[in-house]
Amino acid sequence: MKTSISQALGNNFLGASPLWYKQAVIAFLIINPIAVVTLGPFITGWLLIIEFIFTLAMALKCYPLQPGGLIAIQAVLLGLTTSDGVYHEVIKNFDVILLLMFMVAGIYFMQGMLLFIFNKLLVKIRSKVAISLVFSLTAAILSAFLDALTVTAVLISVSVGFYSVYHKVASDQSSNNKHNPNSDDNILPVNQLDLAEFRSFLRSLLMHGAIGTALGGVATLVGEPQNLLIAKVAGWDFLEFFIRVAPISMPVLVCGLLTVIVLEKTKWFDYGAHLPENVRNILKKYEEEESQKNTHKNKAQLIVQGIVAVLLILSLAFHVAEVGLVGLMVIVLLTAFNGITEEHQIGHAFEEALPFTALLVVFFTIVSVIHEQHLFQPIIDVVLNMPTHSQPIMFFVANGILSAISDNVFVATIYIGEVKAALDAGSITREHFETLAVAINTGTNLPSVATPNGQAAFLFLLTSAIAPLLRLSYGKMVWMALPYTIVLSLVGGLCVVYFL
Repeated sequence: MKTSISQALGNNFLGASPLWYKQAVIAFLIINPIAVVTLGPFITGWLLIIEFIFTLAMALKCYPLQPGGLIAIQAVLLGLTTSDGVYHEVIKNFDVILLLMFMVAGIYFMQGMLLFIFNKLLVKIRSKVAISLVFSLTAAILSAFLDALTVTAVLISVSVGFYSVYHKVASDQSSNNKHNPNSDDNILPVNQLDLAEFRSFLRSLLMHGAIGTALGGVATLVGEPQNLLIAKVAGWDFLEFFIRVAPISMPVLVCGLLTVIVLEKTKWFDYGAHLPENVRNILKKYEEEESQKNTHKNKAQLIVQGIVAVLLILSLAFHVAEVGLVGLMVIVLLTAFNGITEEHQIGHAFEEALPFTALLVVFFTIVSVIHEQHLFQPIIDVVLNMPTHSQPIMFFVANGILSAISDNVFVATIYIGEVKAALDAGSITREHFETLAVAINTGTNLPSVATPNGQAAFLFLLTSAIAPLLRLSYGKMVWMALPYTIVLSLVGGLCVVYFL
């Protein structure tokens, strides 16, 4: 049956997304102009935030770039922000964009070494509690010196590798180089239960690791972008930052790792899945086959990857250059010394990160609306007018709530700017300013694990290639992060009250 042009346009709009989803996005685009006229830009700004969160929540129905991008374009057209305002936000966060473009691609060329190391860990460590602690603690330590996005990229790369190895065998396509891990059509019935359990196993490891990036990221000056920003305003160096934040970051780290043990033992919140024995045997066989195939060429490549990994860690720990530029160095070194010289070979490395980079620019448009319309200003005013002794915990709470629905870098920027203005005006003492700076830092880092909106690493995980493979939806991430959100927020809040 022939379709009309109008039907074809309707079918093409957001592609294979469900009809109700398409209707919801169209409804948003109709409601927003009416809301600007009738309710004003302030209320409409909050409406836009809710709509954008909806597109993130439905990431498995449609990649958020398209619907979120339409909402962002409309925000500029309605005058809720300007193209210059968006550009300013992008330039302000250009280091994050550089990081995504080059560091994630750099990690792609280290896949061989990462799979080699983590495959040995998975096969040899039979205890799920132990392997979960290894993932969480490793992510925490690395995130204290590297960027959380870099660590998340490593976790995603490793998980995609494991999943593809088993999925290929489970669908009896071991010899098929064009095997599609996104489709379960060829999965043998005997392997379906093992595949479901393996998905659950990898989901829990990824979530432990992702939370680990927040546990480590809060502790040091280079752990998160807002840490560096706050340290610059406060005039702290690496060691002073660590010492000032330690009364909160260290107890939170210990309690976070205890939460890993509790969740795996109790199997609450969809944790506790074990690696099926059949899958372990397949991964073990894969490891043995790879070891047998280890020609001098393969060994040389692994050695180069190991040397470059050490250079990467040292470069980031001593902050020799912006993280993204270090990533570009990694790409050049790994491709040059491992014989990867064709353009199409290099191009594959950028497939994972560039869609998310585009989505992040759309996200900055929404952040620009928040800034232009002063959406958070009433909350800031209320907190700054509270009694001095109650301000640290209120800053922690306010930053946590706002960071969970917005961007923690933006929230930290706004709050530290307001507090510095109060210090310059003589409204607060230097000592109180430093106490508030620690509360702002920990507030933006810890409770923001509640949703993928709060931390770029979580958003990256949600919109990565591994999320649909493991059925890791927005709702699932929020649910699995919930126990951590409660523990990190409560322990962090109590430390702010009693130790600051």
